[in-house]
Amino acid sequence: MSLNVGMPLSNVQSSGSSQNALEMNKICQWILELNHPDTRENALLELSKKREVVTDLAPMLWNSFGTIAALLQEIVSIYPAINPPHLTAHQSNRVCNALALLQCVASHQDTRSAFLQAHIPLWLYPFLHTGCKTRPFEYLRLTSLGVIGALVKTDEQEVINFLLTTEIIPLCLRIMETGSELSKTVATFILQKILLDETGLSYICQTYERFSHVAMILGKMVLQLSKEQSGRLLKHVVRCYLRLSDNPRAKEALRQCLPDQLKDTTFQNVLKDDTSTKRWLQQLFKNLEAPATSNNQQQPSLMIQPQQPRNL
Repeated sequence: MSLNVGMPLSNVQSSGSSQNALEMNKICQWILELNHPDTRENALLELSKKREVVTDLAPMLWNSFGTIAALLQEIVSIYPAINPPHLTAHQSNRVCNALALLQCVASHQDTRSAFLQAHIPLWLYPFLHTGCKTRPFEYLRLTSLGVIGALVKTDEQEVINFLLTTEIIPLCLRIMETGSELSKTVATFILQKILLDETGLSYICQTYERFSHVAMILGKMVLQLSKEQSGRLLKHVVRCYLRLSDNPRAKEALRQCLPDQLKDTTFQNVLKDDTSTKRWLQQLFKNLEAPATSNNQQQPSLMIQPQQPRNL
């Protein structure tokens, strides 16, 4: 579907039977208005409200003339407000509306591959690099994480292969260590989805530096969660540990570095009604049980020597 500036709005139809012609005319008009600086802000706001209900909004955005360029222009326009940090709430809200539309494109099966091939996620990484804890920056980081989260939620190999060529893992680890609870949760979910992929697990466990960085951050999170408990965040942390235990070398290392708080009753209250996380934790303990003595040659452990982990 192509939506050009000269196209009569009445020619564009939605696949959703619940969308009437008048509503679709509004959608198409707002898309056209994204190309004009004077009307873009309102169009971003209105379209972001419709992203959950208009079935074909993502293809309409991707295939319409100048739309993606306009969204990227919104993103680039606030780069100067990042360093030094002076992002306002108004600027943050506006660019987050643009990011919400990109998340819509990232989520749709007909546009996701092209979205990756165009390397659109890389434009969001400067927002994930920020460390300012004010609300505008937190909202910006969280919405940017939402775009990446929408990609990994699809469990597609193409997504993981793309992300592994970028710096998304160290960016997520940084947010897992220093972000708000909600940002930590989304960042840990992204790491979890990468680990659940065979290529992602092999990548993280390939070297001592990569594994130790991940294990160090997960350990810090467990320690923090023992003081400020969050069942939702703990669930993702436990799932990451369980998946790491599927790798023979990582399993050997986890026998030495699994936090004591996961082994005792620290999280007893938060887990009492969470059957899935309790089951994952029990499976983790089972995976880490010391094997019987064998003459078979064991794979070398990832815990080779105590050194400062470097960037992944």
